[in-house]
Amino acid sequence: MIRLAHIVETYATELIAQDGHRLLPSQLAALNAFQLCRSSMSPRMELACDGCTEQSYLPHSCGHRSCPHCQAHESQRWIDQQLQKLVPGNYFMVTFTLPAQFRALAWQHQRVMYDLITRSAWETVNTFSQNDRKLRGTAGAVTVLHTHSRRLDYHPHVHLVMPGAAFDNKQRRWRNKEGGYLFDHKALAKVFRAKMLAGIKQAGLKLPDAYSTEWVVDCKAVGSGQQALVYLGRYLYRGVIQEKDILSCKHGRVTFRYRNSQTKQTETRTLSAVAFLHLILQHILPKGYRRARNFGFLHPNSKLIPLVQLRKRVVLPPPQPRPAIRCKCCGGMMKIIRTRIKTFIKRLRTPAADRETAM
Repeated sequence: MIRLAHIVETYATELIAQDGHRLLPSQLAALNAFQLCRSSMSPRMELACDGCTEQSYLPHSCGHRSCPHCQAHESQRWIDQQLQKLVPGNYFMVTFTLPAQFRALAWQHQRVMYDLITRSAWETVNTFSQNDRKLRGTAGAVTVLHTHSRRLDYHPHVHLVMPGAAFDNKQRRWRNKEGGYLFDHKALAKVFRAKMLAGIKQAGLKLPDAYSTEWVVDCKAVGSGQQALVYLGRYLYRGVIQEKDILSCKHGRVTFRYRNSQTKQTETRTLSAVAFLHLILQHILPKGYRRARNFGFLHPNSKLIPLVQLRKRVVLPPPQPRPAIRCKCCGGMMKIIRTRIKTFIKRLRTPAADRETAM
């Protein structure tokens, strides 16, 4: 397995020399985090064993939400939180995709466009839920924004995982929709398109000169919803690529594998190390932007889910405990004594930042 930290350490200087003036502060911060993650330069924690006198030091993970080498516990914690909100009934994954002609606009105005994509997707399915004769109420959905294709190209889209259920607040009734059909995907696409175009105009942004009139929305049944939430959780905090999928880094070129969504076959892609880092960095979200959100009766402030689970006698999967750190000497459990023991850190800087310091 080739670590992303190794590629950053080897080629970040070349990347900054070529395109440092175009790197955003969030991207530079990510580069620094990736390079330091669990390295000899990162802060350390001191551990002591309960069963013997063994003491050891471990480097901290960087904690960056896009680092593929850490945040496994955060991903699992998010999955556990969502699984605790499961309700009886059929679940669906609805995917709203932004057409290729709008990608440049999304890249230039990321915070505005990402928020608009997410909210337009939610408002679309909620409108359909309100008007559906079997539901006639407010829906609930978990939304996760993705900006990448399987080849790691820029491809903004949002996934919604939602049960085929709704709550009628006026009549105080819970309704389920049976079967493997939720809403018509072509009708969803038309409403989503209208909401997006209206939102872009309201934000004062310029529409592309030409764009497709037929947008793409995919709606498919995903059973109980558990596997769909696990799938989304794996990509929520650990970046756009797993380190096990980086196959080689030789002579300035990186090869990684991915699964072709059309053929379902595993394929490889090779490009320069600098270009590979560009691919990774273009998917760093703006600082503070939340990739995942909960809407409707799945919103954190909603008190409805515990009542539904109690009434329907839902059996929930237990949360996964955090893996213990074991002593290499006796196998006992290690306790953390001190954290954030600082070491010397050399941070990556852009030429512009160096000029500002000199001034």
